[in-house]
Amino acid sequence: MVAQHNNIRRVVIVGGGISGLAAAHRLIEHNKHAARPVEVLLFEAGARLGGTIHTHCRNGFILEGGPDSFISEKPEAVELAKKIGLGAHLIETRDAHRRSFVVRGGRLHPTPEGFQLLAPSRFLPFVTSDIFSWTGKARMALDLILPRRAGANGSDDETLAQFVRRRFGQEALERMAQPMVGGIYTADPERLSLRATMPRFLEMERTDRSLILAMWRAQRRQSAQVARGTSGARYSLFLSFDGGMQMLTDQLASLLPDGAVRLNTKVESLNFNDESGRWNLHTAARGIIEANAVCLALPAHAAASLLRDVDAPLAGELGGIEYASTATVNLAYRRADIPHPLDGFGFVVPFIERRTTLACTFSSVKFAGRAPDGYALLRAFVGGALQPETFALDEEALTRAVREDLRELLGIERLPLFALVEKWPRSMAQYHLGHIARVERIRQRLSNFPTLQLAGNAYGGAGVPDCIRGGEAAAEQLLKNIHT
Repeated sequence: MVAQHNNIRRVVIVGGGISGLAAAHRLIEHNKHAARPVEVLLFEAGARLGGTIHTHCRNGFILEGGPDSFISEKPEAVELAKKIGLGAHLIETRDAHRRSFVVRGGRLHPTPEGFQLLAPSRFLPFVTSDIFSWTGKARMALDLILPRRAGANGSDDETLAQFVRRRFGQEALERMAQPMVGGIYTADPERLSLRATMPRFLEMERTDRSLILAMWRAQRRQSAQVARGTSGARYSLFLSFDGGMQMLTDQLASLLPDGAVRLNTKVESLNFNDESGRWNLHTAARGIIEANAVCLALPAHAAASLLRDVDAPLAGELGGIEYASTATVNLAYRRADIPHPLDGFGFVVPFIERRTTLACTFSSVKFAGRAPDGYALLRAFVGGALQPETFALDEEALTRAVREDLRELLGIERLPLFALVEKWPRSMAQYHLGHIARVERIRQRLSNFPTLQLAGNAYGGAGVPDCIRGGEAAAEQLLKNIHT
């Protein structure tokens, strides 16, 4: 057993993805000014830190195996980047071609300008779009006169499919909502909780009745703010780093003290010693480690397996959170070998189009520096809750299937210079109907263990800023509880 001195407070973080690294960084920040610092240990079962954030540099290309950006509307990632010295490395999306496409009938159609996931904020681009039939447009326009859902209140929930079908109709669900939201959550819209993922749309219905009217009013307010110079807008919606997303996790790792990180160290079991008031973490590599506090920055199913003997009901709730498996396929081309003008950031593919590719980012168009001059980088996204069979394909078959989609949609006949496939099994937490209530039950069970916290993409949001916020909040709570 690796015991600890009674005067030293040890916090062990299990999991070296962005959530665990954010938690560790917050603890190290605390130590700079603390009268009683804590010892921080971070255990990672694999051979590298960063989790799904994984950047590859190859022949002048910058390829993202996991997330390629984060949204600027949630401030946690921007603030952390600046705090750790990466502010000068933040990059926005390119000014040109800030639009995306939706596939219909084997062709790419521009998303109507001002269309925000579920509803249009501008009239003319919507009515002239080829994505929807005239029947579909007429059904969507009924949102302008439809009443609120009977008995709707601030705590009501329904699935994305139920909500969109009720407000806008089946075609809007199939042709826009499913692929757009699927590109974010890789989820089945028939099961996805709207309140857990996009509560602002439920709030729009509650306050404005019509989502289209709410969008139009918000657009007018924003235009007025811009005209007055009071909008405060500084960044584009999506941000990244000039050297790729892994700059963030690498920098966080570099700021941890020597000896704090233990790679290739899988925690096999966990128990709480009532006599000492400490946790025992059992590892094959290092035996038993004692800790005053523990943060499990793991997928919920992995946390559940560790907590089964600690609190069976808590483990049961965690094990009930389902996950989807996803993969990315990066393909490098000579620009001359791609007939399509690539005049957008990429495209999404509705499930009803029955293709392997869920979405494709034109990476070298979206962000500068992703490919050398005269070359292009495309990044396909496959798998998810609706297409688990595509994730099961081997890398060669997966690349071949994506190339066939790109041949039909972008006219690419030539072989890529190279392809890079990265698979992420059970990586995307599914926020199904009832998710908010489940997370509340998890928090109630956790209250029995003040020195135990959870972090990751399964609780309060799936994006990079959400994971940072969750990791930092877990660290803050542990600091509060071990010093009381």
